[in-house]
Amino acid sequence: MSVVAVAGATGYVGGRLVPLLLERGHTVRILTRSSAKLRDVPWSGDVEVVEGSLEDGETAGKLVAGADVVYYLVHSMGGDDDFERTERRCALNTATAARTKGVGRIVYLSGLHPEGELSRHLASRTEVGEILLSSGVPTLVLQAGLVIGSGSASFEMVRHLTDVLPVMPAPRWVRNRIQPIAVRDALHYLAEAAALPAEVSGTYDIGGPDVLTYSEMMRGYARMAGIRQPLVIALPVLTPWLAAQWVNLVTPIPRNLAIPLVESLQHDCVMRDTSINDVIPPPEGGLTGYLRSVELALIKIEAGAVETSWATAHAVSAPAEPLPSDPEWARRTVFTDARQKATTAAPDRVWEVIEGIGGENGWYSLPLAWSVRGWMDKLAGGVGLERGRRSRKHLQLNDVVDWWRVEVLEPGRLLRLRAEMKVPGGAWLEFGVEPGEDGGSVFRQRAVFFPRGLAGRAYWLAVLPFHGLIFKGMADRITAAAELERAA
Repeated sequence: MSVVAVAGATGYVGGRLVPLLLERGHTVRILTRSSAKLRDVPWSGDVEVVEGSLEDGETAGKLVAGADVVYYLVHSMGGDDDFERTERRCALNTATAARTKGVGRIVYLSGLHPEGELSRHLASRTEVGEILLSSGVPTLVLQAGLVIGSGSASFEMVRHLTDVLPVMPAPRWVRNRIQPIAVRDALHYLAEAAALPAEVSGTYDIGGPDVLTYSEMMRGYARMAGIRQPLVIALPVLTPWLAAQWVNLVTPIPRNLAIPLVESLQHDCVMRDTSINDVIPPPEGGLTGYLRSVELALIKIEAGAVETSWATAHAVSAPAEPLPSDPEWARRTVFTDARQKATTAAPDRVWEVIEGIGGENGWYSLPLAWSVRGWMDKLAGGVGLERGRRSRKHLQLNDVVDWWRVEVLEPGRLLRLRAEMKVPGGAWLEFGVEPGEDGGSVFRQRAVFFPRGLAGRAYWLAVLPFHGLIFKGMADRITAAAELERAA
């Protein structure tokens, strides 16, 4: 079989494509900025890992060297203001490396878009496709609309808008025609592209069998979820910018990701032709309809079997460095809140509660205060508390837990979360458990904050009165929950 290189393997689609390629017998090499973050990914031991970024031409060369096929799955969704320059450089480095290293094919997942003037994000994705097509290497550009699957940003946007709002004042684009595609079908086209002959090169649209309006997608979701049908009222006054703020407030999607999503919905987003069928036939059994793709996503969410999530793939306002070790705190301003509590519950019971924290289980203390802080973060353009968890019971390194990200995970012993909300400094929350001397266990909890300037110090002092209630209550209720499980 082929040697396949994947850029974007830790993203939503890439994280699902890699195991599919491995199942088909391909040798897979992936690119990541940090191999440590792959520790708990089930397929991490079956791939070759190259560390670095496509912004570096040498790294791009290492990734594609000896590869028959290169998958380019990186994009600017949620990127910074200079994303166009970054995307252009990454695409040029990949194209140059693929040409000089003798790569047999490039496969790029882009987005459906209308003719005429495009938003910055859509224009950048189109430019990337043009750069790769002009590389001299046979290139397949697959243009997909909204990808529907458990954990996808598009699905989460539909789900939360429908779940939260019985009456939704919406922009007029809710009447635009959209052709969504199930993630399983997008993966089918991507995986099959590895076996195409060299003469196949060009841009092809892909989509599911249904063409719907966004309001019809919301009503379809409501039907499959068994909830009341939303009343969607289209308002002509909501600009894309205002609509993105609305999405940011009502759904888990942060502002910097909501903007490109909303921009992609300003016009009809449907396939122009079905020429993809001439080079890659539809999957056996046909393409997955929208209602079935929603049903499959809901089944996976209920079972806690979501393989990848948009949130895990999009680090927002994350500090570049992990929590320094204690000796490195010397001569630095740092604020901490440390608590310890003995409990009759066994260590494994306490760990079950720790590992299940956040999401639907909440934070075991003053839920209203957590909710208010989450809304404040949303208003500031942060991620808020609505990102939830990939799995209700189990965590992996780099998983998202509401506005936190798993930085350290030592199963049965230690969980350290790094804050990704808007805060003037670096913040971490740490939970640990160890056996007690006389049976039971000892629960340890620590909040750590490195302030940034005067604003950081003022922030800590402002929230300090609440910490006495929140963190004490959290320690008390976590141990109490573990003891209740023990009693049960």
